[in-house]
Amino acid sequence: MLMPKQTKFRKCHKLKSKGKAQKGCSLSFGSIALISTSYGRLLSNHIEAARIVISREIKKSGKLWIRIYPDRPLTKKPAEIRMGKGKGPVTGWYAMIKPGRVLYEIDGVDTLKARSIFKLAQAKLPVLTKIIIHEDCYYEKN
Repeated sequence: MLMPKQTKFRKCHKLKSKGKAQKGCSLSFGSIALISTSYGRLLSNHIEAARIVISREIKKSGKLWIRIYPDRPLTKKPAEIRMGKGKGPVTGWYAMIKPGRVLYEIDGVDTLKARSIFKLAQAKLPVLTKIIIHEDCYYEKN
């Protein structure tokens, strides 16, 4: 599972999602990318499940870049605990996703195969996504 080695604080507040992605919204490494079109939280399990599907289909013909990292702690109180007594323990890690954020990039694979690979990965993710190719990589920020 993906998780940071060390953080400044153990627990943090939930974030309010508003606006579009300002960073990480353009293709940097690959020629075909999967970008988000909605807000959401991607748990480390979701990121890993999509990575496994993509890398299994690519085999050794192409290269994959993961452009997101789960750096925020997810806390949860145990079942049947009374209200109060502080925040629960950290149970996992997640990444906040805004529209326009590049999630995965692929290079070295033809366009049709990459589209079919990303269709399989879209089924594993809880956010709405879109496939873009280097020619039409413009995504409106406003």
